Amino acid sequence: MIRFSNVSLVYPNSTTTVLENLSIEIAEGELVLVIGPTGSGKSSLLRLINGLVPHHTGGILAGQITVDGVSTRDVKPGGLAHLIGIVGQNPLNGFVADRVEEELAFAMEAMNLPQDVMRKRVEEVLDLLSLTPLRSRLIATLSGGEQQRVAIASALVMHPKVLVLDEPTSALDPIAAEEVLSILHRLVHDLSLTIIIAEHKLERVIGFADRIVHINGDGRTIIGTPHEVMKVSSISPPIVELARVLGLDELPLTVRDMRRAVQQLRESISVVDIPVTIPNLNPVINIENLTVAYSDKNVLNSLCATIHGGEIVAIMGRNGAGKSTLLRSIAGISKIAKGSVVVHSLNPITLEGQIRREIIGFIPQEPSDLLYGQSVAQECDQADRDNQREPGTTFAVLNQLVPGINLQKHPRDLSEGQRLGLALSVVFSANPKVLILDEPTRGLDYEAKKSLTKILIEFAAIFNRAVILATHDVELVAELSTRVVFLADGDIVADGPTLEVLLSSPAFAPQVSKVMSPQPWLTVHDVVTALESGVL
Repeated sequence: MIRFSNVSLVYPNSTTTVLENLSIEIAEGELVLVIGPTGSGKSSLLRLINGLVPHHTGGILAGQITVDGVSTRDVKPGGLAHLIGIVGQNPLNGFVADRVEEELAFAMEAMNLPQDVMRKRVEEVLDLLSLTPLRSRLIATLSGGEQQRVAIASALVMHPKVLVLDEPTSALDPIAAEEVLSILHRLVHDLSLTIIIAEHKLERVIGFADRIVHINGDGRTIIGTPHEVMKVSSISPPIVELARVLGLDELPLTVRDMRRAVQQLRESISVVDIPVTIPNLNPVINIENLTVAYSDKNVLNSLCATIHGGEIVAIMGRNGAGKSTLLRSIAGISKIAKGSVVVHSLNPITLEGQIRREIIGFIPQEPSDLLYGQSVAQECDQADRDNQREPGTTFAVLNQLVPGINLQKHPRDLSEGQRLGLALSVVFSANPKVLILDEPTRGLDYEAKKSLTKILIEFAAIFNRAVILATHDVELVAELSTRVVFLADGDIVADGPTLEVLLSSPAFAPQVSKVMSPQPWLTVHDVVTALESGVL
């Protein structure tokens, strides 16, 4: 179905090649997973498949790429629309209509399909992705995860032979992600759809992949089955890291296989009781009877909570539960219908300029909203000046999060993860008293997430700052947060220490806790600590 023959790609002014002499054949009905460090070229590989690279983005391309016998050199991307559906990292960039149903019908109208065919396909895809309740909603009012499902639906409605997805689960909660991946898996097996997915959250997708293409970032690639690639890859999900720590000969890729592999080990130790201690901290954010409504419908219902200095609080819940609205309310952006939010004894809505930067640092789901410079260097220099920091401070943080970024690049030319790293660096340099992050790991690889985790833990502990983040990344929450607030339909349904909340939720539990249950361990680090203490 897809053939790469000695394909090499390099962008002008780049010091490294994205791909070098890549040859691979992807068969009909195959699901291929593309992995690699942040900014290594995963998105470029996906765009090569439908000709966006180099027709629209530029770049020097050598070799030949064919899809169903059609060369991408001979036709522009529009000429492959009937063959290939593509879903980008940021769904908003691909929408052309205002409402969900109109968006689903748009591409079919452009192809001049009959009305009865369009109606049937729209109904099918609405049911397939559980979007029926959203069919009349304005896309701008949907949560990030809901928008991602609409983007996938708008690609599937065209009945493509090839579906290309760039981080399709990054904004989805674990349950929705599992549902979407199960649907894609069924389409592969039942309809022989060919799917290529680029994804950082390997714990979600690796079990569905037939093969993996590992892009190293210097032009080299590793191609093989998931087991073959995981044996040599530095990028791996927690379950593989755990297998390495325990010295297993085989590397199980599913929780079930891993539980079987460590069955004797689990049965040989008694359950460890880890007491949960709640430190005595100073309140810095007080939320009283907070109610927020959109179009006369409550999104948050009389929420009450207190957040303390030194805490790292994860806001979790299904897509559309109200997480982003809660963060925007704390940041002073959302209009409050009833109740109040007080941050360091101040009303966040009234904060402006330098005082706002010093009190609240807020990074929205779309980090580009914070970037307005013409280059990475300009963004970093401006942040140093605005926040009265030593020159180079912001870039030092950026290089720690996402090393190797070209200072002369325009922020819009960066990958999604690199843009997020730049926005994080700009906000960090202000050293705000409260740091608010909405989906802070979209586009970040495991190493970048480790760096982010280290920075946030030090930021909260050393400076006694409050950190609040909304995320679906349960592995990040297990490593990072001290407390979890779980939202459902605008209500707080759970609020407590991370260990208690995650262990009580099978859907939101991290991989290690599922493998080692009933032991109260959430991360590989917890298991290593137990090994060193002689428990195992």
